Amino acid sequence: MKYEANWESLDARPTPEWYLDAKFGIFIHWGVYSVPAWGPKEAYSEWYWFNQRMRGKRGATTKFHEKTYGKDFDYQDFGPMFKAELFDPAEWADIFVRSGAKYVVPTSKHHDGFCLWPSEDANRTWGRPWNSVDIGPKRDLLGDLTEAVRARGIKMGFYYSLYEWFNPLWLSDRDRYVEEHMFPQFKDVVTRYKPSIIFSDGEWDMPAEKWRSAEFLAWLFNESPCRDEVVINDRWGKGCRHKHGGYYTTEYGAGLAGATHPWEECRGIGYSFGYNRNEPLSNYKSARELLLVLIDLVSRGGNLLLDIGPTGDGRIPTIMQDRLVQMGEWLEVNGEAIYGTRAWKRSCQWTEGERPDQEYTEHRVEYNVLDTVGTHPINGRAVKQAFFTSKPGILYAITPGWPGKELVLKDITPSKNTVVTMLGVDGDLKWEAVDGNLVIQVPQLSVDEVPCRHAYSFKVTGVK
Repeated sequence: MKYEANWESLDARPTPEWYLDAKFGIFIHWGVYSVPAWGPKEAYSEWYWFNQRMRGKRGATTKFHEKTYGKDFDYQDFGPMFKAELFDPAEWADIFVRSGAKYVVPTSKHHDGFCLWPSEDANRTWGRPWNSVDIGPKRDLLGDLTEAVRARGIKMGFYYSLYEWFNPLWLSDRDRYVEEHMFPQFKDVVTRYKPSIIFSDGEWDMPAEKWRSAEFLAWLFNESPCRDEVVINDRWGKGCRHKHGGYYTTEYGAGLAGATHPWEECRGIGYSFGYNRNEPLSNYKSARELLLVLIDLVSRGGNLLLDIGPTGDGRIPTIMQDRLVQMGEWLEVNGEAIYGTRAWKRSCQWTEGERPDQEYTEHRVEYNVLDTVGTHPINGRAVKQAFFTSKPGILYAITPGWPGKELVLKDITPSKNTVVTMLGVDGDLKWEAVDGNLVIQVPQLSVDEVPCRHAYSFKVTGVK
């Protein structure tokens, strides 16, 4: 099928099934900003240059920068300091495999315009070397990581920022910026690395028509070397989010309420996407909370893109490795209830009590999954006892903690052929139908016999 350069045609393209099956991906924010690696405790450290220049001399980043590096030290001077001397792409890929992630999305470039591949367009429009091959690491970071990740069987894509805060062309002539810089550069990085997924960003200053997004996407879907597999998000121009694109995005939020269109929640393990040396331990989510976020999102039909922020010398911080590996240990046992599933007719089972409200918007909403789960109401407030996912003929019930001696799944009608098992435990479980509910006898296991931590998956075949 040939796609036309208009949203009616582009939006008719089905989202490739691999993405709907994958559920869990790794976001990576890594670049020149990883050298200062600093922001206020609740800020995006990758916005360092913008905050330093645009928030005034009374701003925290400006004060930090002048105190630490001096008033005459420009952001561009961090470029040669970004050396990535400890970067081992095979080691990173191994961590991603151990995490259970099915796709990886690093920043090919962020809003500072610095590219992690040999972009001649970046050098030309900035009037200086501004990519990782010509300064700093002297290495094609995006290419090396792409090769290592794909060698381990994981889908690989990238993030690409449409705009660049202080690019001379962007500041002087936005039409020329799109024509002479963004368009050829975007085509270059796609042609080189053949991404399975593109996370576009930095689109909000102009409508899609000014970015020529429909024209680019028609090329991507019709002519590019990744045209059959590539998945795109919804950030293609002012007003596009949650209207156009292969999947809709939310950021540090609760995702979306249902599965009417593919969607993905992206967030860091801490408050920032880029590594922030100033973040306290309290900012970092526990493995339990991150797992419950993943389960909750998948039960509503979404994906989780969980971010890590490597250091300027190329290391994934140990606390981030720990969280990823713990998620992978759980997925090794329970992945059947996550990968390849679809939302069921209801996403979860609530206890009695008043259900809390949850806001679903694009960016930064209150979302505390730990406050919404349990076995019994909390002070009269309902909590989620089980999350549901499904495959044809199969229902999975995932409990956010050990359910006790029996698990009662409400308003579920078994058939005479129903079989119930617990993932990670041998043998079928006893069950009975009682007053329209499915009552499952939970196996009584010792601490050493419990198959995992944090949440437990029950597989039920043949239910209505």
